Amino acid sequence: MNADRIVHIVAGSFILLSLLLAVEGSPLFVSRYFFLLTAFVGLNLFQSGFTNFCPLDSILRKFGVRGSC
Repeated sequence: MNADRIVHIVAGSFILLSLLLAVEGSPLFVSRYFFLLTAFVGLNLFQSGFTNFCPLDSILRKFGVRGSC
């Protein structure tokens, strides 16, 4: 599995988990402040689309995970 796929899996998991923890109708509701985590992940994905810089991608490459190319 390459770094790009791992980044997408982790980002999607964080978004889904934070929504489960932030939506009041959810059985796992904790606080509406978990919407901030959703916004952070979304903004990070947005900026990485323009700048081609992703912190998780940099960390994964240091651990030896190969890139998409």
